[in-house]
Amino acid sequence: MAELYLIRHAQASFGMSDYDRLSPLGCRQAGALGEYFRDCAIHFDAVYSGELERQRKTAKIVLGLQPDNVHHEIDQRLNEIEIDKVFEHLVPQLVKTSSNLEYFVKEGKHSSKDYQKALEIVFKHWVTSDKDYPNLQSWAEYSGNVHRALAEIVANEGSGKTVGVFISGGTIATVVAHVLGLTGNQVYNFYEPLMNCSVTRLLYSGEKMSLSSFNDHLFIQSLASKSGEGFLTYR
Repeated sequence: MAELYLIRHAQASFGMSDYDRLSPLGCRQAGALGEYFRDCAIHFDAVYSGELERQRKTAKIVLGLQPDNVHHEIDQRLNEIEIDKVFEHLVPQLVKTSSNLEYFVKEGKHSSKDYQKALEIVFKHWVTSDKDYPNLQSWAEYSGNVHRALAEIVANEGSGKTVGVFISGGTIATVVAHVLGLTGNQVYNFYEPLMNCSVTRLLYSGEKMSLSSFNDHLFIQSLASKSGEGFLTYR
């Protein structure tokens, strides 16, 4: 039996001009995760991530606390959903029939809570829409790329390995729903609760894959309780 650890990146710079960078708190979260893996003797045989800075930086910090040098493979198919483009294409149409969405989009520029509400409306429409939008990746294309990337990781690494995959909330939710045999309109249920730096563990043997744990962030809760600092974040 082999293990895949799906790790959501640490906190990025929400509300800043360059979101795709870890915040100072995000760097501390990634360091705490690296210490957790080290203390639990979880040593990776291989590591993968998307090409986004927040994914790669989280992996780099964690790998710096591993006992051995580990190859880090970057695969753009593991990138997060391009949610800004999804908003750009869908919001102008959806606000015509959803009076709340316009408010949530406006307030969501400064409020994580309102952004989450807007995200749910837009995300669920995107995954169920059968309309093609120019210059916008469809849900079928995005999810298909993620599934193929994961299948290649499993095939390349083989049995008995411990593999770290540093990705994002949408990517993890896509994988988990697929493993559980669920449809696209149920993906958001796994997207919303994912914490920064949380760990989702999959077990696989051959073509069989199962979910062992989801969104584990107890190590961050423990750190927060000891330090008195707010380490738990969604965005």
